[in-house]
Amino acid sequence: MWKDEDNKLVCSLTFKDFKQALAFMNAVGEVAEEMDHHPWWSNVYNRVEIELTTHDAGNIVTEKDHKLASRIDEIYDRIKAENR
Repeated sequence: MWKDEDNKLVCSLTFKDFKQALAFMNAVGEVAEEMDHHPWWSNVYNRVEIELTTHDAGNIVTEKDHKLASRIDEIYDRIKAENR
């Protein structure tokens, strides 16, 4: 799901609808706050684009990004499973 591009971890996720995409973003927001590590992302209707880098390390990919990516994967899987 994640690709390493231009010193960033990136992924593009598609959901059933805007409501499901928003639920995902809210859940990720909670985790990002907990980890004090925030993604760059954008949302249009049912699609969420995410980029992860560590700003205080010079905008490169670090272990913090991999940990957040793993948590994002868990949230994505849970939300998709809940809405089958």
